[in-house]
Amino acid sequence: MARCVIVGGAEIKDYESIKKHFRPDDFYIFCDGGLFHEKPLGVSANLIVGDFDSHEKPERECEIISLPRAKDDTDTFFAAKEALRRGYSDFLLIGVVGGRLDHTFGNLSILLMFHSKGANAMLIDDFSEMEIVDSTPKYIDDSYPYFSVINIDGSPRGITIEDALFPLQNADILPDYQYGISNEPIRGKRASVKVNSGQVLLIKVKKAQ
Repeated sequence: MARCVIVGGAEIKDYESIKKHFRPDDFYIFCDGGLFHEKPLGVSANLIVGDFDSHEKPERECEIISLPRAKDDTDTFFAAKEALRRGYSDFLLIGVVGGRLDHTFGNLSILLMFHSKGANAMLIDDFSEMEIVDSTPKYIDDSYPYFSVINIDGSPRGITIEDALFPLQNADILPDYQYGISNEPIRGKRASVKVNSGQVLLIKVKKAQ
């Protein structure tokens, strides 16, 4: 099945960098204010969802799901759950971090939700690529100047980082001491991250801010 791309309304400056991640058969869900990114991204919405408090409800031939403003799910979280309901299991999220910190934290939790459902997901912004890591190693080649490993659910144990400037072996990173920030792959090698139990957030930094 094709990958689902979910587009939120957070700021995007480097559209060309984002567009390099797109695939010809991607299915695009635009969430309310994410519609402001549609033209700069050079793609068309397959599905639009939102309560339209950030963007006027468009008149389109594509499917539109109108949501109430008073609801438990944000527009982006609703889009994620709707995509799962439709059978998608591979996701790219853009325009969902930055700006309001509350929305950023809420949208990062979508990665955990996808992971709990067995789905593959990556979240990207102008500077970085983010994904959940568990016992299956994830790799960072030396084209990324930095990477960070962050505890975002409180339960990971036995974190191992190899072929990096600051390696770890079977360590814990606790929520109140996030010391896994700004590591670096060893030049000429691929750094790796894995967790014995639970999961962590891996942020691969493409360029310094």
